Amino acid sequence: MHRIIQRTLACTFVAVAFSAPVLAYADGDVHVTLQAARVTTTNNREVLASAAQAKPGEILEYRAVYTNDGKREVRQLMATLPIPAGVEYLPRTATPAVVLASLDGKSYAAVPLTRKERTADGREVIREIPASQYRFLRWAVGTLPAQQVRTVTARVRVAPIAVAVNTR
Repeated sequence: MHRIIQRTLACTFVAVAFSAPVLAYADGDVHVTLQAARVTTTNNREVLASAAQAKPGEILEYRAVYTNDGKREVRQLMATLPIPAGVEYLPRTATPAVVLASLDGKSYAAVPLTRKERTADGREVIREIPASQYRFLRWAVGTLPAQQVRTVTARVRVAPIAVAVNTR
């Protein structure tokens, strides 16, 4: 028999480990910088602090900065922000607010994601997929002029770490 125990462990996050594909359909030189910051409160004000260490339950803000270093605008730019395992997207924290989400990084749909499920009595119902299952967020940035920057952000909560313990 196994039971699940949730432990509070410090997690190390390295923004470089993220991979954010850049989809652009024009000449240009777009670079992406991914950052993570821990959201803390000091004197009733939100402050962004280092996210080198984060504990389960803490909130992080992920930021993807897209910079067009080229001499021409880039059109139809899609900004993608990965949501790594071990964190859960917090609904309604995406900026810009109009965002698509994906469970697999291949198919995207408007937030909130839904799926059809069949109930025990055979009826088909549409149910909302928990935001904790989202693995990618995507924004239609559109045109990014030369020498300009666009930033997209979203907040996540560090998930508890579940450890299976053999109780035999």
